[in-house]
Amino acid sequence: MSQRLLRVRELLKREIGSILSRDYAFDALVTINDVDVTPDLRKGHVYLGIMGAGGREQAIVSRLNRDRGSIQRRLAKRIVLKFTPKLSFKADGSVERGVRTLSILEGLEEGNGDTEENHVAAADGEHLTADKANKENGNQGVIDESSNA
Repeated sequence: MSQRLLRVRELLKREIGSILSRDYAFDALVTINDVDVTPDLRKGHVYLGIMGAGGREQAIVSRLNRDRGSIQRRLAKRIVLKFTPKLSFKADGSVERGVRTLSILEGLEEGNGDTEENHVAAADGEHLTADKANKENGNQGVIDESSNA
């Protein structure tokens, strides 16, 4: 991807974010996660992070897609490009998936009751067992998986 295209994407992201924060009031936190534009700058996909909407994400996205022309006009006044991209807004659930994954991992750590030291000790014990099994079989540096079972 060219440097110019990267700069245009960041500029669009910043300006669309400022238009949305100034001219729209949502009952949820709406952020611009990414803006993807075609190389000819004719089309642009705006990926929105929507948190706290309680299942109304699609209503927010459809409202922005309805007001797309108005947003594009405001964008054209603020940014001088040969073509102002035709925008389409899409919900991006990557942040919510990341938060959910982290909470699951934290729940697993708390549920286990194991500390990091126990994990290291267990790992060292497994290595010692594998090393011992290899020495008994005369295989230096080769781990025999069947002897661990």
